[in-house]
Amino acid sequence: MYSFDSRVRYSECDEKGVLALVPMMNYLQDCSTFQCEEVGRGLKELNRDHLGWFVTSWLIQIDSLPHFCDTITTSTWCYAMKRLQAERCFEIRGADGTTHVRADSQWYMYDFSQERVISIPQSESVFLQGDERPADLPQISRHLKPQGEGTATSPIVITEQHLDTNRHVNNAEYVRFAPSRSRRAGARHRPCAP
Repeated sequence: MYSFDSRVRYSECDEKGVLALVPMMNYLQDCSTFQCEEVGRGLKELNRDHLGWFVTSWLIQIDSLPHFCDTITTSTWCYAMKRLQAERCFEIRGADGTTHVRADSQWYMYDFSQERVISIPQSESVFLQGDERPADLPQISRHLKPQGEGTATSPIVITEQHLDTNRHVNNAEYVRFAPSRSRRAGARHRPCAP
């Protein structure tokens, strides 16, 4: 298991002063990226080998969200690697041990020189350290069923700011693209006092 400590920043909070969804997902992604750097399979090595990791599925269970200035520990571990797919869990805990967020995810390795998903090279087995998937975490569903009526939204223009080092839209950005309930309901936003 790999972990790092941080404090929830004001820029990461929503209007209630708790960690917002996109920054929460960024903590999870950053944790796995930090682990890659620590074990010598970081951005430099992946770029050299023309490789990149792509997350294709998330299951994120939010019990609560930490507040502004709270100290948190974000952890990750890879619990399985099959021929084409790696599976990785995450946790965000408070300083008092409270579990705020638990997640499971599925990842594929992409070879940019071949422009396709490839079998995971032996070099990536460094992430398998005997950690297991929590038995009480629900399974990831690969097929989501729409619920209710669809809602028309404005077109989304993808710009450079949406892209990550793999030159694709980072998965957390899709959460930002989704219309929030407050915007759909026509809620007004108050400016923050200086």
